[in-house]
Amino acid sequence: MRKTKIIGLGLAAMLPLMGILAQRSVPDDDPTAKNVIDEVLWVVGDEPILKSEVEGLRLQAEMEGIRWNGDPDCAIPERIAVEKLFLHQAAIDSIEVTEQEIATNIEQRLEFFIQQAGSREKLEEWRGQTIAQMRAQMHDELRNQMLIQRMREKLVENITVSPAEVRRYFSTLPQDSVPFVPTEVEVQIISHMPKIDQEEINRIKDELREYTDRVTSGETTFQTLARLYSEDPGSARYGGELGYTGRAGWVPEFANVAFNLTDPKRVSKIVETEFGFHIIQLIDKRGDKVNVRHILRKPRVSDEAVDTAIAHLDSIAADLRRGKFTFEEAVAVISDDKDTRNNHGLMVNSTDDGRRTSKFRMQDLPTEIARAVEQLQPGEVSPAFKMVTQRGKTICVIVKLKSRVDGHKATITEDFQVMKNVVQNKRREEKLNKWVEDKIKTVYVRVNDRYRNCQFEHQGWIK
Repeated sequence: MRKTKIIGLGLAAMLPLMGILAQRSVPDDDPTAKNVIDEVLWVVGDEPILKSEVEGLRLQAEMEGIRWNGDPDCAIPERIAVEKLFLHQAAIDSIEVTEQEIATNIEQRLEFFIQQAGSREKLEEWRGQTIAQMRAQMHDELRNQMLIQRMREKLVENITVSPAEVRRYFSTLPQDSVPFVPTEVEVQIISHMPKIDQEEINRIKDELREYTDRVTSGETTFQTLARLYSEDPGSARYGGELGYTGRAGWVPEFANVAFNLTDPKRVSKIVETEFGFHIIQLIDKRGDKVNVRHILRKPRVSDEAVDTAIAHLDSIAADLRRGKFTFEEAVAVISDDKDTRNNHGLMVNSTDDGRRTSKFRMQDLPTEIARAVEQLQPGEVSPAFKMVTQRGKTICVIVKLKSRVDGHKATITEDFQVMKNVVQNKRREEKLNKWVEDKIKTVYVRVNDRYRNCQFEHQGWIK
């Protein structure tokens, strides 16, 4: 598994560089300015903070409409410095993220950007980069963001608050500071997967057999074919490599084959999973983990199959409205999604703090479902529509709006969990702020003189 190593200049090497660059003030009209490629503004541990980093974050914030607390000239480098403290601790504590996780995160963000721009072509035109260039540019930044987030979560994982603390906190809270709870809904869903033609399945399998023959004959490598043809965007750019993973990290059908491979020169039989059809090649085994590469191909659903599935679900929806049977009864017989089927069709939301709840804010629902729910009153069933799941599957669905609670000011009786989260997050932020200020005391920090009059959020930067 490829890992991006954070490499910092040693302190002995950094100090002369600080002396040469960080203490030079180069006017904009200085003809020698073009000779200075970059400038070290701060050093945190053995990590430099470059002027280019500060300017890059400033530009990003301007594009995203982010407002800074205090003077941006002071707040931006301090923000970067704090992140470097978390990254430094993450390295000490051996916090890791896999290339697969990074790639998945990249693809999710790219998909969001593409939706915002309207198309891949429009996004590339607007950014002046190809999608591949965007992926490469985002990689290290997202890796660091994920490491920072995991480090923060580890530092506050044991923070809890009691009901008495919650009540005490809100008893003293001014009315205009009581949090607003946005509109929340509960949604039931029936999912139906359009039938894929056997001819399409045979076509995919024939292509995978051809790839196997080409690798076995030595005509080409598995990695090359994965980069060209695999429909797993997270691993394709790495030649299909998935990184060292335990059995529980993959769906059972894939894991059973991957863990039984013994010869790195051979290619597995075709494996069918919920994601599509795969062929797998062993790279290495290490203890209870295995590293493999794979090629994923996904059969395409025909328009005719989608139309048939939508017509079938519209007929079911009509019977539901006439009261021929309940939505729960229809879920048990018709729905193809095992997770919601076992929950009477009720969708479950995994929140940022790790809770599972049936309540969704509208922005947390998949776009197609949110659009349908907006048109419904509690108890009503939507017309059938098509959507693509996070796993790339084309499905047809109908949804029922089970309940809606309109946005309102939080109350201790109706919104205790919301209030508990507010207090818990406040305690977590207090813990993180104290950790940062304690960490500053033990880490070498050197700050350019131009920042000595800054009013920083955290104390101790200037020594």
